[in-house]
Amino acid sequence: MPIAENKKAFHDYFIEERYEAGLALQGWEVKAIRAGRVQLKESYVVVLKAEVFLIGCHISPLPTASTHIKPDPTRSRKLLLHSEEIRKLIGKTQQAGYTLVPLDLHYSKGRIKLEIGLAKGKKQHDKRETEKQREWEREKSQLMKTLKRG
Repeated sequence: MPIAENKKAFHDYFIEERYEAGLALQGWEVKAIRAGRVQLKESYVVVLKAEVFLIGCHISPLPTASTHIKPDPTRSRKLLLHSEEIRKLIGKTQQAGYTLVPLDLHYSKGRIKLEIGLAKGKKQHDKRETEKQREWEREKSQLMKTLKRG
């Protein structure tokens, strides 16, 4: 069950591979995520010095956040992956056209995990084709419903 999804990623990219990564979070961030105060829309993933970071993810602090901590809603958060997975990602992202995008935030065995995708950018005509396909599926399901009723 996803906490937050990045639907824009599926519109803008072809997802080739998926990886599940842990997040290095502070206490107030975990509480805010459990309350559903997180947004992945404008975020992205980068690899810096053999470490993977989530940048631009907005976690709104709860009003009851601690008084001695100044929460930064869009700070860079380190992603926890095995070193072998990081090496694979470094090799793939250095190829032309590949990028890392966050897909969704979810719970796995009580822990908060981020699913990231190795993605290739879509061209404008690919986006239009995806939209046409989605509309056809919607129309088809509506036709089937009306046929079942009639």
